This record gives sequence, C-alpha cells and structure tokens, in this order.
Amino acid sequence: MWGYPEPVSRMIEQFMKLPGIGPKTAARLAFHVMGMDQKDVDEFAKALKDIKTKLTECAICCNITETSPCSICADPRRDKLVICVVGEPRDVVAMERTHEYNGTYHVLHGAISPMEGIGPQDIRIKELVTRIGQEDIDEVILATNPNVEGEATAMYISRLLKPFSLKITRIAHGLPVGGDLEYADEVTLAKALEGRRTL
Repeated sequence: MWGYPEPVSRMIEQFMKLPGIGPKTAARLAFHVMGMDQKDVDEFAKALKDIKTKLTECAICCNITETSPCSICADPRRDKLVICVVGEPRDVVAMERTHEYNGTYHVLHGAISPMEGIGPQDIRIKELVTRIGQEDIDEVILATNPNVEGEATAMYISRLLKPFSLKITRIAHGLPVGGDLEYADEVTLAKALEGRRTL
C-alpha cells in the first residue's frame, strides 16, 4: 500500500484477504494492531497460528475439533440415529444454541456451486454416504442454507440417499419471528406456506 511503511502495508494486505474487509477497514485494523500492547499482539499471533495447527476434522462428522472424535460424536447422550447435515462448522454452533436438537451432525464444508466450480466431490458428501452405510441411522435432516447452493446441495444429497431405508427431512424455511408479511419476498412466503403446520 502506497505511503505506509512496509510492515503496515503487509498487515493491510493480509487483512484485505478476509471477507468483507476493504482497504479502509484493513488500514484501521492494522493501526489498531499497531497500538496494541506487545502481550496482546503475541496472543493474537498465537491464536492465528493455533487455529491452523491445533484443529483437525472429526473422523466421524467432519466438524472442526481439537480431538477426534469431537465432543458431540463422543457424547453417549446424543441420539446417534439422527444426523443433521449442515454446510459449515459455524452452523453446528447455531444449531446447538437452540438447545432443541440432540442428534449428531455431518459438516459438508461448503455447498455445491457450479458457478464457483464446486462440485459434489469438493465437499464432504462421500464421507456422509460412507457413514450412513456403516452406521445405524433412522433420519437425516438436511439443514443446508436456504439459498440456491444450499437447495441444490440438499436435493443432490436427498437423491443420493434414496436407496437407504431412512427418513430424509429438510428444515422448514419461512418468516422470521417478528417479521412483517409485507416485507417478505415471494420465495420466503412460498416456503412459509409450504412448511405450514396444524395448530
């Protein structure tokens, strides 16, 4: 970056590699780091290194973990007959926050996206099929994102799992609590109608 000392320019360039970070935000972050105590900078650098060196994938569900199997797969209280398929490790955290789900997970690490050159072989679908073939599973819940890629991934997986004698479900999509009908788009309203239930 022109006009900055070389270490600051390098730091700005590194921050700009993060999603949603433009040059101004990157410069602000770089100057913030420069103003931090040496101890905090060391902790920050260590946290960056640890995220690459201390994490691995769970051999069962492909979630990120420090030990394999992960704490969820190793927990005997979890319902091992149900697998919730999610796109990313952060989706597991979101699901766990609900305190409504007690089964296990399978993390795909992405979604099928031909536009971005991501096919079924690029995400953890093969591992899911292998797992279902080896374990006693009653239900697979497809909880991929409600966007084009997530829907395509869910459809692909549901077709792939048809030969197995198990229940395949998709999480309901629709209106957020507190949302107004007039501001909802057509797709969201259609999904809300599709997922309606008896009261």
